[in-house]
Amino acid sequence: MLRTALTLSCVLGRPFRIFNIRKNRREPGLKPQHLAAIKAATAITGAKALGAHIGSSELAFGPETIRPGVYSFDVAEERGSAGSALLVFQTVSIPLLFCETPSRVSVRGGTHVPWAPVADFIKEVYLPALSRFGASIDFKCPLAGFYPAGGGVIEWRSEPSGALSPVNLPGRGAMLRLTVTSSVSNLPDEIARRQLKSASVRLKGYPVEGRVISTPSPGQGTFIFILAEFENIRAGFSALGARGKRAEVVGNEAAEAFLKYMESGSPIDKHLADQILIPMALARGPSAMTVEEVSGHLETNIHVIEKFLPVRFDIDGRTVSIEGAGVGRGG
Repeated sequence: MLRTALTLSCVLGRPFRIFNIRKNRREPGLKPQHLAAIKAATAITGAKALGAHIGSSELAFGPETIRPGVYSFDVAEERGSAGSALLVFQTVSIPLLFCETPSRVSVRGGTHVPWAPVADFIKEVYLPALSRFGASIDFKCPLAGFYPAGGGVIEWRSEPSGALSPVNLPGRGAMLRLTVTSSVSNLPDEIARRQLKSASVRLKGYPVEGRVISTPSPGQGTFIFILAEFENIRAGFSALGARGKRAEVVGNEAAEAFLKYMESGSPIDKHLADQILIPMALARGPSAMTVEEVSGHLETNIHVIEKFLPVRFDIDGRTVSIEGAGVGRGG
């Protein structure tokens, strides 16, 4: 909810106030990654932000004009944290598309951490989907950041896009490739091989292309990422290692997520569905997608988007459609 509100506030130049932030969580209020996202949104718009501190349950945010530039942010700036750097990316990457000139941004923090998309998903699934709307973002992750050390790095360059184009995301089409990447950082390669073997056994019958890699990182960690490439769309599924968590469990988790997606028959996996709601709403004209699952998170984000824009999403079964507002140059 906060990420969506910040993004649309920046794009539209509309202030907002939010209460009871993360009210029902074990540790309510703003976490370091939320604060970093607020600071990033403040930096690119010259905004005033009241209540922007760790633990705050209320925020008032008033943006000015989006300013292109070269920016650098650190999730752990105020307190040591492996909080997600991708939350910062998700917050400010779309607003920077609406500038007159390109921008370059780097963020230090967690890149492969729980409760957030991993960097591989952003690069391999989200950005190819976003490009269909006419957006151009060159993204890389030169250094992975795992819990608890963090310290990973993501970098991207945003090109001006003007108004986004509407997209009717079709069925999947035929499967072209199924790639399973199993990675370790500063741990034995045998762990990655076990993760890959576990996933491959569960995916028996599919044309798995497996690979084991060692990912540069300041800390220790493991992950597995399954990329399913179809004629019309990509989908991604990941699982993270943790102390005391068997490698076989990691591989099986990602494989089970892929199999559940395949069972649904829908082209848009549940994580991508949530992330492309904003470009659908900002685009000029009708967009539609059929999603793996109409989650509570998706419905909440729809509610927030409809508070900011004169649009209305329609949900028919698992098909989500909208007549976009046409924001931006040429909109």
